[in-house]
Amino acid sequence: MKPPESESSVIEEGKPIFVQIAEQIENDIIDGAIEEETQVPSTNEFAVFYRINPATAGKGVNRLVEDGILYKKRGIGMFVAAGARARLVTNRTEEFAASFVRPLLDEAAKLGIAPNQVAAMIQSAASADTTNQKETVTS
Repeated sequence: MKPPESESSVIEEGKPIFVQIAEQIENDIIDGAIEEETQVPSTNEFAVFYRINPATAGKGVNRLVEDGILYKKRGIGMFVAAGARARLVTNRTEEFAASFVRPLLDEAAKLGIAPNQVAAMIQSAASADTTNQKETVTS
């Protein structure tokens, strides 16, 4: 087993590597690339894949163990805990609301835009994105 080779598996500057490893595992769990009760790559595999110190990779994995997302089977490796995906989705939904929705509504209130108008703007933008995606596929 080796770390996934997705576009998001590239290390970014400005963010701790161990955080990026933890986020990559979380993303893979949310996306279904790593299912609950399956093994995740070892810290040594992450270290080789990203060309980093195994302790750095271990720090990212251990963060997820502390959060109850992963658990260790002694002598075998780390596995995704049952219910991990639901916990991650709940946590990310709460973070999304706090980081994006609340500031959006605060700014809208400053501009005198009612919440139902914001909802209409979002729906309109989503419809436009869907139309653009269909046009791209058919061209």
